[in-house]
Amino acid sequence: MRIAVSALAPDLDAEVDARFGRCQHFVIVDPESMEFEALENSSAMAAGGAGISTAQAIAEKGVGVVLTGNCGPNAYQTLSAAGIQVVTGASGRIRDAVEAYKAGKLRPNAQPSVGSHYGVGVGGGRGMGRGMGRGMISQGAPQATTPEEKIEELKAQIEAMAKQMDDIQRRIAQLGKET
Repeated sequence: MRIAVSALAPDLDAEVDARFGRCQHFVIVDPESMEFEALENSSAMAAGGAGISTAQAIAEKGVGVVLTGNCGPNAYQTLSAAGIQVVTGASGRIRDAVEAYKAGKLRPNAQPSVGSHYGVGVGGGRGMGRGMGRGMISQGAPQATTPEEKIEELKAQIEAMAKQMDDIQRRIAQLGKET
C-alpha cells in the first residue's frame, strides 16, 4: 500500500503541506522501502474544484492512504469514495510523517478536518470554514449537536490550526536559512 503525502517540495525531507487540494507537490511513498515518487499538483492553482481534481489524481496513483495537514469535505468525499483513508494533522518532514503513521501515531479521520474552500487565498485560507458561506462542515459530514461535541470539534480545529502555525513558522525559518 502506497501513501500520498501533501508536500511543500518533492522529496522525503520536505515539510508536509497543511493543505491537500492546493499543495504544490505530493510525495508518494512505499512505507516499507521508503522509495518514493514526486508528483506536482497540477490543480494547486485551479480557479475552483482543486480538492476534487487533486483527489481524483491521487486516486489514479493507486494509493491507500493520504497524509496531510487538512482536508476539506469535497476532497474527503472523493478520496473516501475511492477507498482511500484520509489522515489529517500530519506535520513536519514527509519521512517523519510516514514513520508516525506506520507507528500508529496518526489515525484515519472519520470526516473532513476543515470546511469548504479552506486552502483558498493568501496565507493558506480564508479561515476555518468561511468559504462560500456554508459553515464549518459541509454537506454530508456529521455536525456536532451537543455542547460536548461542539467543544471537541472546536478543540480539533485549534489543534489543526496550531499544527498549521508550526508548519508556517518552520517554513519561515527554513527560508530564512536559505537567504
